[in-house]
Amino acid sequence: MAAEPQGIVDDRRRGIVDLRRHTARGVIVNSLFQAGLVGVSALRGLIVAAFLTRADYGVWGLVSVTLWTAVGLKAVFGANDRYIQQADEDQEQAFQRAFTVELSFAAAIAPVAAGVVMAYAVLSGHSVVIAPGLTLLLLLPSTALQFPLAIFYRRMDYRRQRLLSAIEPFGGAIVMIVLAILGAGYWSFVIGAVAGSWVGALVAIYASPFRLAIRYDRGTMRQYVQFSTPLLISGLAALAMFQALTLIGVGIIGLAGIGAFTLVGNLVQFTSQADAILTETLYPAVCAVRDRVTVVSELFVKSNRLSLMWAVPFGIGLTLFGSDLIHFWLGRQWLPAVPLLEIMGIVTAVEQVGYNWAAFTKARGITWPVAVTAVILSAVVVGSSVPLMHKFGLIGLGYAFAIGEAVALALRGIWLIYFFNRVSIVSHLLRAFAPTIIAALPILALRAASGMETSLPAALGMLSLYVVLTIVATVALERPLLQEAIGYFHRRGSLLPPTPASPAEGPSLASAAGK
Repeated sequence: MAAEPQGIVDDRRRGIVDLRRHTARGVIVNSLFQAGLVGVSALRGLIVAAFLTRADYGVWGLVSVTLWTAVGLKAVFGANDRYIQQADEDQEQAFQRAFTVELSFAAAIAPVAAGVVMAYAVLSGHSVVIAPGLTLLLLLPSTALQFPLAIFYRRMDYRRQRLLSAIEPFGGAIVMIVLAILGAGYWSFVIGAVAGSWVGALVAIYASPFRLAIRYDRGTMRQYVQFSTPLLISGLAALAMFQALTLIGVGIIGLAGIGAFTLVGNLVQFTSQADAILTETLYPAVCAVRDRVTVVSELFVKSNRLSLMWAVPFGIGLTLFGSDLIHFWLGRQWLPAVPLLEIMGIVTAVEQVGYNWAAFTKARGITWPVAVTAVILSAVVVGSSVPLMHKFGLIGLGYAFAIGEAVALALRGIWLIYFFNRVSIVSHLLRAFAPTIIAALPILALRAASGMETSLPAALGMLSLYVVLTIVATVALERPLLQEAIGYFHRRGSLLPPTPASPAEGPSLASAAGK
C-alpha cells in the first residue's frame, strides 16, 4: 500500500487535535446509536413475529434473499471502503468519482438481482416471492443515493453521520410495525424496508457537503474494481450459501422450517453489534495509520477484546435463555426453533473471535483473503448441511454452521499470523470465553436442579444472575483494558502506546494525531 502523497494532509484529520481521543469518543456516539438500533430491531422483530405466522416468516425468509442480493452485494462491491481509504487533494472531485462508481455498481447489480428473484421463484416453487422480491430492487438506487453519508464517516464526524443514518432504520421500523399490526403479513417487511431507505436517501442528499455529480475516470474505476472484486466474490459466496440453504431447506424442512431459521438469524445477528460499533468507528483512523503494522496489530487485538465483552455473553445468553424467550414471548408455534437457536448462540459467539480482521486488511488495501475465507466457509456449510438436514431436520442447519465456524476459526488463525504481529487465535479465544464460562456454570447448575420447566420469575432471576456474574467476571479478568478504555474520556490516553515510528512503519498514531 502506497503511503500518502507528500504535501497532502489527509482532510479526515483536520480539526482533530487528538485522533485517539476523537476516535474513542466516536465509540460512544456509535454505541448509543447502535444500542438504539439494536433495541428497535429487536422490538420490531419480536412485534412483527407476534403478528406473522411461521409460513409468512418463511416467505419473508425466501424474499430476504433478494434483500441480500440488492443491498448486500452493492455494499460489498460498493465504493464506500475504498473512498474512506483515499487521500486525494481535491476531496469534492474524489467524492464525485466515488459516487459515480457507486451508481455504476448499483446499476450493474440490478439485473443480477432481478434474475435471482425469477430463478428463486422457479427453483423454490413459490411464485409468491416475485412481487415482493422485485419491489425490494427499489433499494438499489436508494442505498446508492445515501453515499453522501460516507463523507461524514471519512471525516470521522460520527455524530452527524449517525444522526442522518438513523432515519432509515427507525423510519422503516415504524412502517413495518404498523403494517404488521394492520395485517400486511410479509409485505410489512418489504414496504417498511423500501420506505425507510428512500427517506434516508432524501435526507442524505439534502445534507451532502459536496455537490452530487457524475465524474467518470477510467483509472479511478479500475482502482475501485480491483479493491472491490474480492469483496464481491465474498458477497456472492455468502449469498450463494443462503440461497442454497433456503432452496434445499424448503424441500427438506419445509417453509415453516425456513421461517424458524430466519427468526433465529434475526436474533443471533445482534451478537456482532459491539464489533460493528468498534470496527466502523476505527476504520477511518486505521486507514490513516495503515502502514504501521505493530500499532495496527495492537489496535486490532484490543478492539476485538472490547467487542467480545458483549458478543460472547450475548451469544451464550441466547443458548442459555433462548427457550425462555420463545416460550414466554413468541409462543408454542416457535418452539421447534429452540434447538437451532441454542446451537447458533454458541456458533455466533465463537464467530466474533478475531471477527474484525478483514477491516484491518482492507485498510491496507488487501482484500483477497476475505474472498478466500468466504468461498471456503460457504462450501463447507452447504456441503455439510444437506446430509445433516436429511438426518436431523432443522437442527442439522445448526450442526452445519458449527462445522463451518470451526473451519473459519482456523482460517482466521492463519490470517492473524500472516497479517498481524504476535497474535494467537487460541489465546484470543480462551481470554474471550473465560468470563462467560464463569457466569454460565451456575446457571447450568440451577437449570439442572430445577428441571425442564421454568417459570417466568425464575427465568428472569437466572437472567439477572447471569448478567451480574458476567459483569463481575469481566471486570475482574479485564480490569487493565477496561481502565485504559475508560481513561480515553478523562485524560489523554489510547489503546495504543505512543511509541516512536520506525522508518519502515511510517508515522505512529501519536504523530498522526497531531497532523
